[in-house]
Amino acid sequence: MAFNPELILQIAHQVFRDEIAGVQQVASSLNEDFAYAVQLLWECRGKVIVSGMGKSGHIGNKIAATLSSTGTAAFFMHPAEALHGDLGMLDSKDVVIAISYSGESEELTALLPIFKRKQTKVLGITGNPNSTLARLSDQRILIEVAKEACPLNLAPTTSTTATLVIGDALAVALLSLRDFQVEDFALSHPGGNLGRRLLTKVSDIMHSGERLPLVGPEAGIKEIISELSVKGLGLVAVSDESQCLLGIITDADLRMIFDGTINPQSVRAHEIMNRRPKTIGVDALAIDSLAIIDQFKIRALVVVDKANQVVGAFHMHDLFLAKLI
Repeated sequence: MAFNPELILQIAHQVFRDEIAGVQQVASSLNEDFAYAVQLLWECRGKVIVSGMGKSGHIGNKIAATLSSTGTAAFFMHPAEALHGDLGMLDSKDVVIAISYSGESEELTALLPIFKRKQTKVLGITGNPNSTLARLSDQRILIEVAKEACPLNLAPTTSTTATLVIGDALAVALLSLRDFQVEDFALSHPGGNLGRRLLTKVSDIMHSGERLPLVGPEAGIKEIISELSVKGLGLVAVSDESQCLLGIITDADLRMIFDGTINPQSVRAHEIMNRRPKTIGVDALAIDSLAIIDQFKIRALVVVDKANQVVGAFHMHDLFLAKLI
C-alpha cells in the first residue's frame, strides 16, 4: 500500500475515537465496586503490590509508580518472578492489585491460591466478570470495552488505556483521602523541577562563612574592593560588631564614587552604603527570591536571620546552578 498521509491521519483519529469511547464506556459502568476497591487500598496497613503479565504488566508498572508518587507505598511484582521467589516479599497486611483483561493469565491465576494462603487481599482488575481472577478476588473492578482500537481487535489498546485510567482514578481517590498536598508531592520528587522549587531553601544556595562578602562600617576602599573581587557576588554586606546588617555596597556604588567628588582614599563603608537594602530570610524558599530580584532589578541578595544578622548572600547565578531558573 502506498504511503498516504491523509489515510494515516484517518487511522489515528479512529484510534482516538475508539479509545475515548472505550474509556467512556468504562466510566459509565463504574459502580460501588470502585468505591470499595478504594476502601480496600485505603485500609491497607502494608504495601500495595501491582502485578500483571505482558501489556497488563506494563500498565501495572505505571500504576504502581503513580501510587508511589502520590502517597501510597506501592511497587510492581512480575508474576513469573513471583513464582520463583519474589512472593517472599508479601505478607497478610498487603493488598495485591492483579491485572488481567481476560482474567485467565496463567502466571497470575497461579498466584491467586497463594495469595489466599498468605491472607493477602486481592483487588482484581479484569474485563471478564466470569473469569478466575474475578471469582477469586476479594474486590474487583470491571473494565469491559466494546472493542480494541486494533483493527484486528486483538492487540491490547483500548483495554490497556482504560486500565491505565482506572489506575489513575484509584491513585487520585487515595490522594484526596490522604489530603496529599503539593509539598508531599515535592518530597516524592526531589529531583524534579517542582521538587527543587518547593524544597530548595535560601540556606541551601547562599554563600556563608569565609565565602560571605562582609565588612565593617569603617572599612576602607581597598578592603571593600577586595571583598567584591574575591567573593564575586557583586555586593558587600556592611555589618556592626554583632553582625547586624547596616547596609550593602555594590559595584554600582563604587562606580559612583570614582565618577564623583568623593575622595576614594578616605571614604568609609558607612558613607557610601545603601542603608535600605533588599534582603531575604534564611528559611525562605530560594524560588521566592526571584520575585524580589525581578521587581527591583537586582542581581544579588543578602540573607538575614530573624534578628537581622547577616548569615549569607547569593547571586542570580546561584539560582541557575540550583536549576531554579
